[in-house]
This record gives sequence, C-alpha cells and structure tokens, in this order.
Amino acid sequence: ARSITPGNLGSMLDETMRRTIGLAFEDAGASEGTVWILESATESLVPSYNTGSHADELVGKFKQPLNAGLISMVFAAEQPFLENQVFENANHDKAVDSMLCLRTYAMIAVPLYFLGACRGVISCVQLTDLSSSAPDPKGFDEGDKARVCLAAAAFGRLLDYSVLRKTVGLP
Repeated sequence: ARSITPGNLGSMLDETMRRTIGLAFEDAGASEGTVWILESATESLVPSYNTGSHADELVGKFKQPLNAGLISMVFAAEQPFLENQVFENANHDKAVDSMLCLRTYAMIAVPLYFLGACRGVISCVQLTDLSSSAPDPKGFDEGDKARVCLAAAAFGRLLDYSVLRKTVGLP
C-alpha cells in the first residue's frame, strides 16, 4: 500500500479503471472528476488522476491539507458527500477554484478504499465559468451519488487486483 503514491497512481491505471470512474462521472453529469490519494508526508490529499481539461494544472501540483475543505472531511469521516451550490458552503475550500478561475457549483465526494483501508477520495464536480452568463448546471442527485459510490468501490477493487497481480508476478 505504501508503494502506491499520488505520483505513481496514474501510471497504474488501465483502461478499465479509467472507464469505470469516467463513465460514472459522465452519467452523473459532472464536468470532471478527480482521484485524490493520501500523501502522508505532507498530511494532504493530492490529485493523482483527473478527467477534466485542467488535469495538467491540478494532478500532482495541488495539495489539499487534511485539516481543510470538504474533500478532507470526506476522507476523515469516510462518508459520501453530495451538495449542490457547494460554493455557498463555508467549509468548501476555494483554492482550486481560485487557481483555475472557475466556480465549483456542485460536488460529489466519496471515500476510496483499496488494500483494506481508506486511502483517498474520488470526487466529481460541476463547474461554472466565472466570466460566463450561461445558466447554472442542474446539480447532482442521490442517484448520481450512488453511481459514483459504486464506481469508487469497483475502482478500489480493480486497484487491489492490479496489486495482487504484480505481487505474484503476473503481467
């Protein structure tokens, strides 16, 4: 488990893993989604994989402290979270929004378990462009959250399987 880091998780993902979470994000109507992995040394969650157009700006470059923000709350509580108009929530850390000049309108975040423990969070968001006059997104519902929870569980099991195959020397 210690060998899986925010820096190398992306290289471990095969097409099935990427499609599993990508389809869940798409079905939920998300703008993009992120896999956050715990980085113990910095006591933060780090984006290790992202499906959006800003992945290069986010993956491996941003660190969410464990003592701030909703993503960290989901990790600590190990409970799924869904909120529309999340930008109004005082606990929503707007650091990523500020960095990307976007507004997070809605968010689903669920704990990510693999190798027997909660080791990260999978989140998806609906974003709005601050300079756009387009209508707000529709938001997420409980069915969307259930789809992302299922995808996170499958994703974690696929990671377990990948580690098991490498451990016993299978390609």
